[in-house]
Amino acid sequence: MTNTETALKEALTSIEGATGVALVDYTSGMALGTMGGSKTFDLTVAAAGNTDVIRAKMRTMELLGLKGQIEDVLITLSDQYHLIRLLKSRGGNGLFLYLVLDSSRANLAMARHQLKKIEEELEI
Repeated sequence: MTNTETALKEALTSIEGATGVALVDYTSGMALGTMGGSKTFDLTVAAAGNTDVIRAKMRTMELLGLKGQIEDVLITLSDQYHLIRLLKSRGGNGLFLYLVLDSSRANLAMARHQLKKIEEELEI
């Protein structure tokens, strides 16, 4: 089992093309930890904004009567992938991992696989 800082560091260093990662509480919009980002890309602001994405999707699923669970949400930009993975592990309720990838260097399938593995090892 790994702690938050170790999990974020692993995501940033082991996932090809990763430029930023955060652990986010979508009930409050607060980033519980961030790593990476840049002067022009504030992970704290992005994390807070992406809580709205998760909340909207959950509301829509409820209105439609969908019973499945969200595994991840992918947002593709012209030069980046934004991957949001809801935590399913014990103690992870209400949390998600947010990963920003440089699309020219990233392998999206491998990033999803590695992020899932990191999530499974994360202890909250």
